Amino acid sequence: MIEDDPAEFPKVPARSTMPDWYPSLLASVTHEVSRGQRRAISGANREVVEAYWNIGNQLVAREKLAGWGAKVVTRLAADLREKYPTLRGFSPRNLRYMKRFAEVWPEMLQQPVATLPWGHNIILIEKLRSNDEQRN
Repeated sequence: MIEDDPAEFPKVPARSTMPDWYPSLLASVTHEVSRGQRRAISGANREVVEAYWNIGNQLVAREKLAGWGAKVVTRLAADLREKYPTLRGFSPRNLRYMKRFAEVWPEMLQQPVATLPWGHNIILIEKLRSNDEQRN
């Protein structure tokens, strides 16, 4: 039975007193912990990228319907900052990146970009933007 008391750690035995198989156990357990951490980060990253794409997609759709300008993005950024003061990533600039992200990859969920960290997607968006400018 698990008690409500805080965890207690007894005196730690010396490594030299451990069985021969202990280093293998330690390596296996640390591998699993590291793997779990990487998978958690990767899963969280995918969720963030998907949320940013969904936000960008909404901005694209609203712009097509109403033809609004930068004031809407600036107001939205301020309102999001007020509603979620501890969250980062909702500046006017980043909201514009989200919009561009949805424009560049309209079918984001099937694209490999869905698995890239947000910062890498911004770099790709910037590269695409500079290539578009070079063509014009």
